[in-house]
Amino acid sequence: MSEFIGWLQNFGLATDGSVDQVDSDGDKLSNWQEWRCGTDPTNGASALRLLAPQASSSNILVQWQSVGGINYFLQRSTNLFDTPPFQPLATNLPGGPGMRTYTDTNPPAQSPVFYRVGVGN
Repeated sequence: MSEFIGWLQNFGLATDGSVDQVDSDGDKLSNWQEWRCGTDPTNGASALRLLAPQASSSNILVQWQSVGGINYFLQRSTNLFDTPPFQPLATNLPGGPGMRTYTDTNPPAQSPVFYRVGVGN
């Protein structure tokens, strides 16, 4: 927890718990989520965001804003009403500066296909 407190201090945010769940920059991520993602809680353009997947021949390219030192996971779904709706597609995807691209080389034949990205441990 002391890492989180130091991170809050670096951005001039309160360390008493009052801003942990606040979205300081209006990007739809709380300060705690920004810390987990390694993004800047004072910059609305700095957020974990998945771009629209792009078809490429028989593959699907999935891209998101990435940060060095963060590991990501990717999940896929063809039915958001399934339980659970998403299934693991890839784990331990290392981040880096800029965009991270994952190529889904075996996308399901049925559509639509949904993807989500998250931060691993």
